[in-house]
Amino acid sequence: MDTSISNPFSTSSSSDPKTAVMNQVRQEAAVTNARQLIEKLNEHCFEKCVPVPGLSLSRKEETCFTMCMEKYMAAWNTVSRQYVARIQKESGGAQGMGGGDSFGV
Repeated sequence: MDTSISNPFSTSSSSDPKTAVMNQVRQEAAVTNARQLIEKLNEHCFEKCVPVPGLSLSRKEETCFTMCMEKYMAAWNTVSRQYVARIQKESGGAQGMGGGDSFGV
């Protein structure tokens, strides 16, 4: 029974176990980061924009929530890029550390 998780974004050969493990770790870290982002968005933006939850959001609440999410995600991506750049610099530009936006947001 194979319990491994395949990574559809992997560009490496599955014959290299070290690369496969590294890709799996990166994928799991990305999922963890995405969960943290969603939790923080809910925590920060929902509480700020929806003081009294109801059956639906008002137009004002929707606008506030959308703007808050966009700002929060832009800040998250900026911090993530800077963190990756710092790690790369400190590790001497270790191979395999991709830059760019986290989660494509």
